[in-house]
Amino acid sequence: MCGIAGSIDLHDNKKDIIKDMCDRIAHRGPDGKGYYTDDYISLGHRRLSIIDLKGGSQPMYSNDDRYVIVFNGEIYNYKDLKKELKYDFKTTCDTEVLIAGYIKWGKDMLSHLRGMFAFAIYDKKEKELFCARDHFGIKPFYYYNDNNAFIFASEIKAFLDHPDFIKEFNEDILPNYLRFSFTPTEETFFKGVYRLDAGCYLTYKDGKLKIDRYFRPKFNPKKKDYNETVKEIADMMEESVKYHMIADVEVGSFLSSGVDSSYLVSLAKPNKTYTASYKIEKYDETSYTEDLANKLGITNKKRMIDKDEYMKSIKKIMYHMDEPSSDPAIESLYFVANLASKDVKVVLSGEGADEFFGGYNTYKTALPSTYKKIPFFLRRCAAAVGSLFPEMRGINYIVRYGTKLEDRYVGVNPIWEERELKKILKKKQKISNKDITKPIFDIYKDQNELNKMQGVDLYFWFMKDILQKGDRMTMANSIEGRVPFTDIKVFDVASRLPMEYKVTKANTKVAMRDASKGVIPTSASDKKKLGFPVPIRDWIRDEDVYKKIETAFKTDVANTYFKTDILLKMLNDHINKKHDNYRKVWSIYCFLQWYDVFFNKNGEY
Repeated sequence: MCGIAGSIDLHDNKKDIIKDMCDRIAHRGPDGKGYYTDDYISLGHRRLSIIDLKGGSQPMYSNDDRYVIVFNGEIYNYKDLKKELKYDFKTTCDTEVLIAGYIKWGKDMLSHLRGMFAFAIYDKKEKELFCARDHFGIKPFYYYNDNNAFIFASEIKAFLDHPDFIKEFNEDILPNYLRFSFTPTEETFFKGVYRLDAGCYLTYKDGKLKIDRYFRPKFNPKKKDYNETVKEIADMMEESVKYHMIADVEVGSFLSSGVDSSYLVSLAKPNKTYTASYKIEKYDETSYTEDLANKLGITNKKRMIDKDEYMKSIKKIMYHMDEPSSDPAIESLYFVANLASKDVKVVLSGEGADEFFGGYNTYKTALPSTYKKIPFFLRRCAAAVGSLFPEMRGINYIVRYGTKLEDRYVGVNPIWEERELKKILKKKQKISNKDITKPIFDIYKDQNELNKMQGVDLYFWFMKDILQKGDRMTMANSIEGRVPFTDIKVFDVASRLPMEYKVTKANTKVAMRDASKGVIPTSASDKKKLGFPVPIRDWIRDEDVYKKIETAFKTDVANTYFKTDILLKMLNDHINKKHDNYRKVWSIYCFLQWYDVFFNKNGEY
């Protein structure tokens, strides 16, 4: 795992600029650094040594010195690819396989890769830059392109050290963040900065930028014998975990009480596992993790998080994320990664199981129901009336089933309703949330409702939030997070599952859970999904946290973008238990903390 950066510009001091950019993201690679500069381009690399500890330094060059690469990630099938490539390898690392693959297959090399990656290959002869990001976006890649420079890096904060980068707040996507709970667009909160989308590559030559897609997730459900399907999942997960354990350093694993991490740990049996929990009984999962670790004969270390350290960490979290994130569990991920970093350089994590195998309770809404049999025009009328009332369980049900999926669904974790955004924001919304999701719904228009929901969640919640948090919180602690569920071969199996093998009224991830029962020695396979439970709802009602949020809501920045009287009323309604507003309150507070870090303090925390 590493950090990469690069720039095509007219500056003479390229070596100083690229060094400063890479130093800004040194947490991604504290083990080594390297740079390439000529009169056209500068490339930089910060290394976290995982494979070929002595010979894998970067930038790396082709044998004829024509190509130079900086690479962040792991190619898990690199040993297999070496057998196909007729190339005089000088190292035993996966980076050199990318160079050899590009020489042989060109851009088609991407279809041969099994792994997580973001890399840049520069062709000195043609003066052409080729950059790519993995199938699902496990590894980040951002770029900034104007008349003076083309700049790229693993993290946006690296751009702060480039003289041609103009830092400007992109207010237009604030409503989208509040609706989705993260930034759902290729645009970011920094004007002019874009993320290269997952499954895409770019070329830059003669001042022209071109972006193409090489992979798009597709669903092709096929009904086959259930037991055969379960075995196929079990076999593929065993293979994926085996590939993800390849390293020249020790590999540990995160472990929660749920089926996903329990499955990985039971397959991998790492010597060390790590759990984050809270000093409140109903949020404490450690009895489950201790039980599994004891049965497997492995170690489980725990990090008990208290309120004070949680609140003090928020600005640091926002700094490492680059953009605001309102998921309360992100701090849990930070602290468990910090705990693991004291022992290991690599950890397994369970991201991808829910999105691939149908793990969210929201997906049960795609199942047939008696209410869905009522003609849609009648349900639509009922929804129109219901939308006039405050949110509550029965009303939400009526509104949901009286609105087309394409008009209401933005993912599993939406926060603010569109009508609410009009009330709290001072500026009219520019980018409609429906316009953001429409291209994805168009791709899956012939699929069933569950696959449409999964498709939206893959493109937005998963690729632009879940995986980004995993990368940033592990890298903030200078360790590599590996996600065996998020594997192209695993997705191939999951994409063929019919609805009833994923979701029933009784359960989620049905077939995957049954596959896991063959190896998990506890009842974790049947445990309902909790995620990382965090006591934010309760903490906001404590005087000290309440005062912090109230103070933030009264700042000039808050008053610039929001109708703060409404925000304060929502906060007080939550305190007085009139309404459960904690997620809405928290989304605004996190945004304000992020803004303070990057626009009041210029990237300091």
